[in-house]
Order: sequence, then structure tokens, then C-alpha cells
Amino acid sequence: MGSAAAGVRWKGEIKLVDEDTNEIDGGSFLSRLDLARSTPSWLVSLVIHLFILIVLAVVTTPVGRELGRVLLTIGQADGVEDGELTEFEIDQNVEIMSDVDLSESESLVDVAVPTLADVGMDFSANSLSPVPVEVGLGDPVIPASPMVGGRSGSMKKTLLMLYGGTPITESAVSMGLKWLARNQNKDGSWSLRGPYDDGGNSENKPAATAMALLAFLGAGNTHTSGEYFEVVEKGARWLVKQQDRDGYFARDARDHQRAYAQAQCSIAICELYAMTKDSWLRGPAQAAIHCAEEWQADDGGWRYFPKDRGDTSVTGWYVMALQSGLSGGLEVNRAVLYKVSEFLDSVEAYEGAGYSYQARGAPSQAMTAEGLLCRQYLGWPHNEPALLRGVDALSTDYLFKIGDVDFYYWYYATQVLHHFGGEPWNRWNREMRVKLPEIQVRTGREAGSWAPQSDDWGSSGGRLYTTCMAIYCLEVYYRHMPLYKANVDEEAVAGVSAPDDDKNFDD
Repeated sequence: MGSAAAGVRWKGEIKLVDEDTNEIDGGSFLSRLDLARSTPSWLVSLVIHLFILIVLAVVTTPVGRELGRVLLTIGQADGVEDGELTEFEIDQNVEIMSDVDLSESESLVDVAVPTLADVGMDFSANSLSPVPVEVGLGDPVIPASPMVGGRSGSMKKTLLMLYGGTPITESAVSMGLKWLARNQNKDGSWSLRGPYDDGGNSENKPAATAMALLAFLGAGNTHTSGEYFEVVEKGARWLVKQQDRDGYFARDARDHQRAYAQAQCSIAICELYAMTKDSWLRGPAQAAIHCAEEWQADDGGWRYFPKDRGDTSVTGWYVMALQSGLSGGLEVNRAVLYKVSEFLDSVEAYEGAGYSYQARGAPSQAMTAEGLLCRQYLGWPHNEPALLRGVDALSTDYLFKIGDVDFYYWYYATQVLHHFGGEPWNRWNREMRVKLPEIQVRTGREAGSWAPQSDDWGSSGGRLYTTCMAIYCLEVYYRHMPLYKANVDEEAVAGVSAPDDDKNFDD
């Protein structure tokens, strides 16, 4: 799982959002501030109570119950008289998708979806303020905290519709999880080598177990709930037993695989804690976070051994481990994350639009996708010029192609484009959601898995690696909550093209 060799070709010119305008959703930003200053305090109380009622409606309303139309008066300052009226509506003729209510040929992206115009909701304990979020179809969706909060219930079904998931993608996930469950060892672990066909060329049970667990967690299963709760519990308890006092999970793995395994185990335990807040997981999760912090190199990255100068491939996994810790409310040293930006600066190309495996290397499509995902989680705004250029390259010149198998690249590019949303995501998803399920094994002993033979890293990770990476891609609609607010000029973003033709990612 090192640097991919393929390159990214940049073309055209970048078109930026007009910095001289302050228009947001058709209204002046300054005029909205004036309205906010003129809102009476009693109105604030009314708004808060209405928001609480909406939260309860979203969380508790059974599938199919009509939510109807809600009018909200938005305001936030004391001692004022006026407010701004904002309306959103959930189409009463649309039912949230159940597991079996659409035919395999019917695409959810083509179904009329709930419109939550201008208003979103932050479910965190400290806020009930409007937080609209941009999604792939251009409409806001109600976000949840933590980032793993969209994996079950009505939120999962809504995210599937809004982001373009289909019954086919969900069927592929279901088959993949069944294959993983069949291949769990009696002690709760998984193996990279077998008992299935086409195993990896080396063993790494902590990594295999973490990757399998992440697939089950991504679909909403935990050790306390879900179809596979027993599978998850056995796997999680085995994984926790491998951890030593320093938070280290993978001492028995091959040298260069330890760092990947440690990050993957950390993500799995931190996500499970974030999803359940079960007290017995907090200690192992916090120890894993401290281990990640201690291993960071002086350049801000991670590599195969503690304090080694970083590479982008390993660093991306540790960024997600730390973000998973933050999501679960664990103690994370923010300075560690800030320092990652210094590492990314050292491996960037084209002013941050491309990324290489290590400093002074050639940028590649896989490392570019991984670097951009790190930048997104570290705070780059939606209209960051380098992000726009990178997204354009990934979604045009290096669009999902089933004939060019690269599960590692697909995994990272799928996340970057999903978070970015809009037409770049739709272009990618139209291919990915159809072609990836098509190459899943459908019959025989390995039904539900993805063969590793055509993938660059298939011989190392084996069938379990390719299967887990494919499942992560097909869970993307709800696996992590969206990162961006719906306050971007989408027409300007859609018009952005990449840099000049003569700038290429070399093989």
C-alpha cells in the first residue's frame, strides 16, 4: 500500500468564486446580519423549541410518517424586532427507503428526495443552531455528530437517497459482509491469508481484523446492535486483547505493515467507541490515540516506524485515526493535526492540487486523492483553489474505470468526491455504483468478495483487502457525515477546470 504509479493530467484554467460579491443563497450576507440583530429574545426561545421538536421528529418518526411543512423564524440577537422567515419542506409523497422497497433497477438518485432547503441541524450536545450541509445532489441534509452518526436508521436511508446509493450498492454491501462473517476465525480474528482463496502473501491478523470490523461498523453494526453484533463483539474483543500498555496492536506484523495495522486498529476501536460510548472501549481507544501522537515524525507525517519521516500513504490512515478519536470525544492533541499540514506542504505539487508519496517525488492519482482527503479533514474550505483543481482532475481525467483496477485509489477518491459533492461526485458515482458491484463474485464459495488478482496490492493484502476496500466505497453514502456547509456558489464551483494541459502527473 505505497505510492501508486499512475499520473494525473491537469488541463484548462481555474475559475474562482467571485471574491467581490457577498451573496449567499440569493441574499446579502450583510443584510442577513442586520436581520439577525433585529430579532426579539422571545423569538430565539421559540426557534430553539421548534428545533428540538424537529430533532425529535427526525429521530423518532417511523418510516413513512408524514412530517409535513415547517416554518421557522431564524434570529439570534437580543432586543430586536424582526426576523427572517425560512421554510423547508419534506415532500409528503416520498417515503424513506426501506431495505426492500425499490427494485434493483431503480436508482435512488432519480427518486424525488426530501428537500431541506436552507435549514440543517447540528445534533451535538452544545448546539441547536442551523448548520446546512452541502451534499452530492446539491441539497442540504441534516447532519449528525459524531461523523459516524449517519450509519443507521432514518438518517442512513436519507443519506442513501441524497447521495445516490441504490438497492444494488446495498445488496453488494450485504453480500460482502456475509462473506466476511463466514471467514471470521473462531477466536474472533480475521486473517489476510485465508481460509478463503487468494489470500495475501503475508499474515497480519490485527490489520485483517481491523479492516473487517470497519466494514461492519460502516454499515451500522456494533457489538451491541445490528445484524452482526456477535461478529463485531468477537472481533473487537480479540483486537483489544492484542493491545499492549503503549497502545500498540501489531507487534507481530511484518516491519513495513505494522504502521498500517496500527492505524487501522486505532480507527476501528475509536469508531466503535464513537458509535456506542461503551466504557470498556474508552481506555483502548485513548491509548491508541496517544500511540499515534507519539509516533508522529518531526516532519508531521507517519511512516513504517515511529518517528520515521512520513509518507502520504501511511499518514492518511493516521489522520483518520485521530479524526475518529475526535469524533468519539477522546483527548486528541490538536497540535499533532496542525503539524500534518506541514507534512502535506512538503509532498504537494501544483500548489496543493497534487500529492506525491514522499517529498520531491512525482505526484500520483492515489496519493493526490489521499492528500486531498487529509486536507478536507484538516479544514480546507470547499472553494479552496487547489481542492477545486484536484477534484476536477480526479473526476475527469481519472474517473472511476473498472478496467484500471486500483482499490486503494478508488477508496480515497470516492471519499474526496463524496465530501466535495455536486457534479464531480455525480460523475464518479454514476460509474462506481454500477461497475464496482458488477465485478463482485456472485456464486460459489467466495460469493460476496472481490478478487485481488488485477489490483497492484492484491498479492499483498489478498481477497480480504480488496473486499473490504470495495465495501468501504459502497458504504460511502452514509459511512461518514458530509464535511461542507451548503453556502458555496455551486455554479462557480461547477465551472472550475484544472490547470494547464502541459502539467502532468508522470508515471
